[in-house]
Amino acid sequence: MTELQEVQITEEKPLLRAPGAPDPGKDAELIAAKLLQEQGQKHTVETPYGVVTITIHGTPKPKRPAILTYHDVGQNHHSCFDTLFHYEDMQEIIKNFVVIHVDAPGMEEGAPAFPLGYQYPSLDQLADMIPCILQYVNFTSIIGIGVGAGAYALARYSLSHPDTVEGLVLINIDPNAKGWMDWAAHKLTGLTSSSSEMILAHLFSQEELSKNTELVQQQRDILSHATNLPNIQLYWSSYNSRRDLSLERGGDITFKCPVMLVVGDQAPHEDAVVECNSKLDPTQTSFLKMADSGGQPQLTQPGKLTEAFKYFVQGMGYMASSCMTRLSRSRTASLSSAASGDGNRSRSRTLSQSSEAGAPQPPAPTMEVSC
Repeated sequence: MTELQEVQITEEKPLLRAPGAPDPGKDAELIAAKLLQEQGQKHTVETPYGVVTITIHGTPKPKRPAILTYHDVGQNHHSCFDTLFHYEDMQEIIKNFVVIHVDAPGMEEGAPAFPLGYQYPSLDQLADMIPCILQYVNFTSIIGIGVGAGAYALARYSLSHPDTVEGLVLINIDPNAKGWMDWAAHKLTGLTSSSSEMILAHLFSQEELSKNTELVQQQRDILSHATNLPNIQLYWSSYNSRRDLSLERGGDITFKCPVMLVVGDQAPHEDAVVECNSKLDPTQTSFLKMADSGGQPQLTQPGKLTEAFKYFVQGMGYMASSCMTRLSRSRTASLSSAASGDGNRSRSRTLSQSSEAGAPQPPAPTMEVSC
C-alpha cells in the first residue's frame, strides 16, 4: 500500500477571519473610495443664469442617485464639506454613490471678481441651475446635502422638481424671507459692521465668535484674503433677498421626499430650523440637533453627522447590508421599546445630540433618540 503523506495547504485568502481582524477587501474598498474622493474631476456647466462649477467624485452606480452638495455663503465646497467627506466613516458611503459638489457662481477657488454691475443670480435662479447640472452629468435623481444658503437652494429645487429628489439633508436652513424688522436690523448692522463680520455671524454661534475659535479664525482669514470677496458679497445679498418657501404642514407646498434637518445647539439658525421642522410632515422628517457643534456641525461634528446620514440613506433603501452604526442601533432599540408599548411605530423622529436628551420630555409626535 502506498504510504500516505501529509500535505500542508496554506490558504491565500482564508474563508474565516479571527474575531476583530481587519477585512482586507473592505479596507481596500474604503481606500479606493478615499482616493476617488481626493481625485475629483472639475467641470464648468453652462446654464441660463451663468456658468457654474461642479466637482465630481466616484463612478456611477446603477439605479442610484448622486449625492449633490451645495455650500453656504462665504464658503466653497472645499471649506464647507471637505471635513465631512474626508471623514473615515464617510468613505463607506462615498464608495456607494457618486458625489457632485456644486460651487455657486464665482465661489470656486481662484474665481476672479465679477465685473462691476454684474447681476448675481437669485437663490431661486441658483436652484434653477440644478437641472442643467443633472443633464450634464446624466443623472435623473439626487440626494441633496445643503448648508445655509445652499440648503435653501436645494429646498427650492426640491419643491419645483420633486420627482428628481430622493432625499434632503438641510443644515441651518432658514425657509423664511426677511421681514421688515429683520431688513432694518440688517441695514443698521451694516452701518457698524463689515460684510465679512456679518457673514461670520451668519456662519457661527455667538459663543464661537466670542472665543474666536480656530475655525472662526480660519474663516475670517479666508474672507480677509479672498480675491473674490465682491462675489461673496453678491451671494450674501442674494441670500438676504430670498423669498419665503411658504412651507405648510398638510398643505400643497411641502417636500415629497424624506428630509433630515440639522442644526447645532445654540447655533444662529436654531429657531429657524425648529420652525421649519414644525411645518413639515412628521412622517417624512428627521430633526437632528447637535450639541457642542456650533454653527457648522458638518465641520465640528463630522462623525455624528456621518452616522445620522448613513442611517438616513439606509432608511431610503440604500446600503441595507452596511454595518449598523451606534446611532442606528440606539434608535432601533428605542423604536422597539415604543412599538411594544403602543403597537404603533411612528416614522417621524428627532435625533438629538443634546446633553439634556435624557431629561423627561413632554408628549410629542416625534421620538427622541440620544447617542
